[in-house]
Amino acid sequence: MLYSLLANLVLIVHGVFVLFVATGGLLVLKMPRLLWLHLPALGWGGTVVGMGWVCPLTPLENHLRRLAGLEGYAGGFIEHYLTSAIYPDGLTREIQILLAGLLIIGNLVVYTTLFRRRKRFSKHPTEP
Repeated sequence: MLYSLLANLVLIVHGVFVLFVATGGLLVLKMPRLLWLHLPALGWGGTVVGMGWVCPLTPLENHLRRLAGLEGYAGGFIEHYLTSAIYPDGLTREIQILLAGLLIIGNLVVYTTLFRRRKRFSKHPTEP
């Protein structure tokens, strides 16, 4: 029972991390101090996906599932839990590249907006 709960906790933490990597830039617009958490998370997430690595949380979750008497799964977290939701049937490599580009461009827009706001505020701190 304990191992099953721990495996589910790792699953939740992993899911929240993936969501933070993908959408954390939007949170940074509201809470700029999160920048120092989001940038390394984005770097790690992008590297793991781009290099085809398996995040260390995946083997940990599988190990805990096996200790609980449950079955683990092959591949990584994204392939097992998110691929069918993120990548529907018929998805081509070109569309995957487009989606990755949109993620990068989206974060560049978010961070450019944030830095422009900061720059404008530092020049005119009394103006809205």
